[in-house]
Amino acid sequence: MKMKKLTLLLVASGMGLALLAQGPGVQKTNIKNHPRVNEVNSRIDNKEKRINREEREGKISKRQAKADKRNLRAINHEKRDMRRTDGGHLTKHDQKALNHQLNENR
Repeated sequence: MKMKKLTLLLVASGMGLALLAQGPGVQKTNIKNHPRVNEVNSRIDNKEKRINREEREGKISKRQAKADKRNLRAINHEKRDMRRTDGGHLTKHDQKALNHQLNENR
C-alpha cells in the first residue's frame, strides 16, 4: 500500500513539473470561435520559439532570454485576466493592447 501511494505521488509530481516546464507560450492556438485569442496565442508561441532559437544560436544571452520570457509570461497573464472579465473572449481593444505589448517585447 505504501508503494502504491509513493508511486502515485511521484507520477502526480512529475505531471506537475511537466506543466510548469511548458512556459508561457505553449497553449492551444486554435480555439473554436475565439479568433482574437488564437491570434494572440499564436504570436506568443512564435515569440517564445524565436527567443529559444536565438538563445540556442548565441544571438542573445541567457539573461536576455530569461527577461524576454518573463515579459511574455506577464503578457500571457494579462491576456488570461482580460479573458476572465469577458467570458473567455478578447475584445478588439484587448487584442490591440496585447499586440502592442508583444510588439514592444523584442
